[in-house]
Amino acid sequence: MNYLTRILGGAAVALTISAAPVVAEDITKGKRVFNKCKACHAVDQPKNKIGPHLMNVLGRSAGEIKGFKYSNSMLAANLVWDEKTLDGFLTKPKSFLKGTKMAFRGLKKPADRENVIAYLRSL
Repeated sequence: MNYLTRILGGAAVALTISAAPVVAEDITKGKRVFNKCKACHAVDQPKNKIGPHLMNVLGRSAGEIKGFKYSNSMLAANLVWDEKTLDGFLTKPKSFLKGTKMAFRGLKKPADRENVIAYLRSL
């Protein structure tokens, strides 16, 4: 095996390894992590609590639920909740959206965020 073949073979292995998902989405784990959220957010009925309900949150525009008093920053955000925006918001809400009323500090672990998003997607 010549030098170039070894280099290219090693690069292919590295690409294969890095392309593999780091953490598999797990709805059951996401439901467990969501226990931190359910005091403020309903997912089983379109009823607002301290925070807006999260039924069908994926694909929804921020600040859209009628009857909930959003912060001005949320109303002006002009964003749609998808996997990327939810991940950013759930990482550190006050950093992601300055002026948000959400008091939750965030979920540090990427796996927790992925699993919560998988859980919300499953509803």
